[in-house]
Amino acid sequence: MCIDFRDLNKACPKDYYPLPRIDQLVDSTSGCELLSMMDASQGYHQIMLAPEDHKRVSFITSDGTFCYVAMPFGLKNAGATYQRLVDKIFRPQLGRNIEVYVDDMLVKSKKAHHHVEDLEETFVVLRKYRLKLNPGKCAFRVSGGRFLGFMVTQRGIKANPDKIKAIMDMGPPTNINEVQRLTGR
Repeated sequence: MCIDFRDLNKACPKDYYPLPRIDQLVDSTSGCELLSMMDASQGYHQIMLAPEDHKRVSFITSDGTFCYVAMPFGLKNAGATYQRLVDKIFRPQLGRNIEVYVDDMLVKSKKAHHHVEDLEETFVVLRKYRLKLNPGKCAFRVSGGRFLGFMVTQRGIKANPDKIKAIMDMGPPTNINEVQRLTGR
Protein backbone atom coordinates (compact mmCIF):
# COMPACT_ATOMS: atom_id res chain seq x y z
CA MET A 1 0.00 0.00 0.00
CA CYS A 2 1.26 3.47 -0.87
CA ILE A 3 0.02 6.54 0.98
CA ASP A 4 0.08 9.97 -0.68
CA PHE A 5 1.78 12.31 1.80
CA ARG A 6 1.97 15.31 -0.57
CA ASP A 7 -0.32 17.53 1.53
CA LEU A 8 1.46 16.62 4.76
CA ASN A 9 4.85 17.19 3.11
CA LYS A 10 3.74 20.65 1.90
CA ALA A 11 2.77 21.58 5.46
CA CYS A 12 6.09 20.43 6.96
CA PRO A 13 9.14 22.69 6.99
CA LYS A 14 12.15 21.21 5.21
CA ASP A 15 14.74 19.59 7.46
CA TYR A 16 18.11 20.59 6.03
CA TYR A 17 20.11 18.02 7.98
CA PRO A 18 22.88 17.03 5.55
CA LEU A 19 23.54 13.56 4.21
CA PRO A 20 27.20 12.52 4.25
CA ARG A 21 29.20 12.93 1.07
CA ILE A 22 29.32 9.54 -0.64
CA ASP A 23 32.78 10.15 -2.11
CA GLN A 24 34.22 10.79 1.36
CA LEU A 25 32.60 7.67 2.82
CA VAL A 26 33.86 5.51 -0.03
CA ASP A 27 37.37 7.03 0.06
CA SER A 28 37.63 6.36 3.80
CA THR A 29 37.69 2.60 3.17
CA SER A 30 41.05 2.74 1.42
CA GLY A 31 43.71 0.91 3.40
CA CYS A 32 41.24 -1.13 5.46
CA GLU A 33 42.10 -4.83 5.61
CA LEU A 34 38.57 -5.99 6.44
CA LEU A 35 35.11 -4.59 5.80
CA SER A 36 31.57 -5.55 6.74
CA MET A 37 28.68 -4.08 4.76
CA MET A 38 25.31 -4.01 6.51
CA ASP A 39 21.84 -2.85 5.57
CA ALA A 40 19.13 -1.95 8.06
CA SER A 41 15.99 -4.01 7.57
CA GLN A 42 13.16 -1.69 6.51
CA GLY A 43 15.16 1.20 7.95
CA TYR A 44 12.49 3.88 8.23
CA HIS A 45 9.97 1.47 9.71
CA GLN A 46 12.28 0.91 12.69
CA ILE A 47 11.88 4.54 13.81
CA MET A 48 8.89 4.90 16.11
CA LEU A 49 6.74 8.01 15.75
CA ALA A 50 5.71 10.13 18.71
CA PRO A 51 2.12 9.16 19.67
CA GLU A 52 0.92 12.73 19.03
CA ASP A 53 2.05 12.37 15.38
CA HIS A 54 0.06 9.19 14.66
CA LYS A 55 -2.98 11.20 13.55
CA ARG A 56 -0.83 13.02 10.97
CA VAL A 57 -0.01 9.76 9.19
CA SER A 58 -3.43 8.16 9.34
CA PHE A 59 -5.19 6.81 6.27
CA ILE A 60 -8.57 5.36 5.38
CA THR A 61 -9.17 2.02 3.67
CA SER A 62 -12.27 -0.04 3.01
CA ASP A 63 -11.46 -1.88 6.25
CA GLY A 64 -11.29 1.26 8.39
CA THR A 65 -8.98 4.05 9.50
CA PHE A 66 -5.39 3.20 10.36
CA CYS A 67 -2.24 5.07 11.26
CA TYR A 68 1.46 4.41 11.16
CA VAL A 69 3.21 4.01 14.49
CA ALA A 70 6.63 3.89 12.80
CA MET A 71 8.05 6.31 10.24
CA PRO A 72 6.66 5.48 6.80
CA PHE A 73 8.36 5.97 3.45
CA GLY A 74 7.28 9.05 1.55
CA LEU A 75 7.65 11.66 4.28
CA LYS A 76 9.67 14.65 3.12
CA ASN A 77 12.05 14.62 6.07
CA ALA A 78 12.37 10.85 6.57
CA GLY A 79 15.89 10.65 5.11
CA ALA A 80 17.18 13.57 7.19
CA THR A 81 15.53 12.18 10.33
CA TYR A 82 17.06 8.75 9.80
CA GLN A 83 20.53 10.17 9.07
CA ARG A 84 20.38 12.36 12.19
CA LEU A 85 19.50 9.28 14.26
CA VAL A 86 22.33 7.10 12.95
CA ASP A 87 24.81 9.98 13.22
CA LYS A 88 23.82 10.38 16.86
CA ILE A 89 23.91 6.72 17.88
CA PHE A 90 27.15 5.93 16.02
CA ARG A 91 28.89 9.27 16.78
CA PRO A 92 31.78 7.71 18.78
CA GLN A 93 32.55 5.35 15.88
CA LEU A 94 31.92 7.54 12.82
CA GLY A 95 35.01 7.89 10.68
CA ARG A 96 36.99 5.63 12.99
CA ASN A 97 35.52 2.19 12.34
CA ILE A 98 32.11 2.79 10.76
CA GLU A 99 30.57 4.83 7.96
CA VAL A 100 26.80 5.23 7.71
CA TYR A 101 24.69 6.56 4.87
CA VAL A 102 21.04 6.42 5.92
CA ASP A 103 20.39 2.66 6.27
CA ASP A 104 23.69 1.49 4.72
CA MET A 105 26.50 0.79 7.20
CA LEU A 106 30.10 -0.19 6.61
CA VAL A 107 32.30 -1.37 9.47
CA LYS A 108 35.94 -0.90 8.48
CA SER A 109 39.13 -2.05 10.15
CA LYS A 110 42.64 -0.96 9.25
CA LYS A 111 43.94 -4.21 10.75
CA ALA A 112 42.10 -7.52 10.31
CA HIS A 113 42.66 -8.56 13.94
CA HIS A 114 40.59 -5.53 15.12
CA HIS A 115 37.55 -6.33 12.98
CA VAL A 116 35.72 -8.55 15.48
CA GLU A 117 36.08 -5.81 18.12
CA ASP A 118 34.81 -3.20 15.65
CA LEU A 119 31.81 -5.40 14.81
CA GLU A 120 31.12 -6.00 18.51
CA GLU A 121 31.10 -2.25 19.16
CA THR A 122 28.65 -1.78 16.30
CA PHE A 123 26.38 -4.62 17.40
CA VAL A 124 26.25 -3.22 20.95
CA VAL A 125 24.85 0.01 19.48
CA LEU A 126 22.44 -1.82 17.15
CA ARG A 127 21.19 -3.94 20.05
CA LYS A 128 20.87 -0.95 22.41
CA TYR A 129 18.65 0.90 19.93
CA ARG A 130 16.92 -2.27 18.68
CA LEU A 131 17.89 -1.73 15.07
CA LYS A 132 17.63 -4.84 12.94
CA LEU A 133 19.67 -5.78 9.91
CA ASN A 134 18.63 -7.41 6.66
CA PRO A 135 20.90 -10.52 6.63
CA GLY A 136 20.40 -11.00 2.89
CA LYS A 137 22.06 -7.65 2.21
CA CYS A 138 24.96 -8.01 4.67
CA ALA A 139 28.50 -9.18 3.98
CA PHE A 140 30.86 -9.73 6.91
CA ARG A 141 34.65 -9.86 7.11
CA VAL A 142 35.36 -9.25 3.42
CA SER A 143 38.36 -7.58 1.81
CA GLY A 144 36.14 -5.68 -0.62
CA GLY A 145 32.61 -5.34 -1.90
CA ARG A 146 29.85 -3.04 -3.07
CA PHE A 147 29.12 0.02 -0.91
CA LEU A 148 26.85 2.87 -2.06
CA GLY A 149 27.20 1.75 -5.68
CA PHE A 150 31.01 1.58 -5.62
CA MET A 151 33.38 -1.37 -5.43
CA VAL A 152 35.60 -0.73 -2.41
CA THR A 153 38.78 -2.63 -1.58
CA GLN A 154 41.83 -2.21 0.62
CA ARG A 155 43.58 -0.61 -2.36
CA GLY A 156 40.78 1.90 -2.95
CA ILE A 157 37.85 2.19 -5.31
CA LYS A 158 37.45 -0.10 -8.31
CA ALA A 159 35.08 0.31 -11.21
CA ASN A 160 31.74 -1.33 -10.50
CA PRO A 161 31.29 -4.03 -13.19
CA ASP A 162 27.51 -3.44 -13.24
CA LYS A 163 28.03 0.23 -14.12
CA ILE A 164 30.61 -0.27 -16.88
CA LYS A 165 29.07 -3.35 -18.54
CA ALA A 166 27.28 -1.37 -21.27
CA ILE A 167 30.48 0.48 -22.17
CA MET A 168 32.58 -2.69 -22.17
CA ASP A 169 30.03 -4.51 -24.35
CA MET A 170 29.88 -1.66 -26.86
CA GLY A 171 31.85 -2.20 -30.05
CA PRO A 172 34.08 0.48 -31.57
CA PRO A 173 32.32 3.07 -33.75
CA THR A 174 32.29 2.16 -37.43
CA ASN A 175 31.19 5.46 -38.99
CA ILE A 176 31.04 9.21 -38.36
CA ASN A 177 27.46 9.08 -37.01
CA GLU A 178 28.44 6.57 -34.32
CA VAL A 179 31.46 8.70 -33.35
CA GLN A 180 29.24 11.78 -33.05
CA ARG A 181 26.73 9.85 -30.93
CA LEU A 182 29.54 8.74 -28.60
CA THR A 183 30.79 12.31 -28.19
CA GLY A 184 27.29 13.71 -27.60
CA ARG A 185 26.96 15.61 -30.86
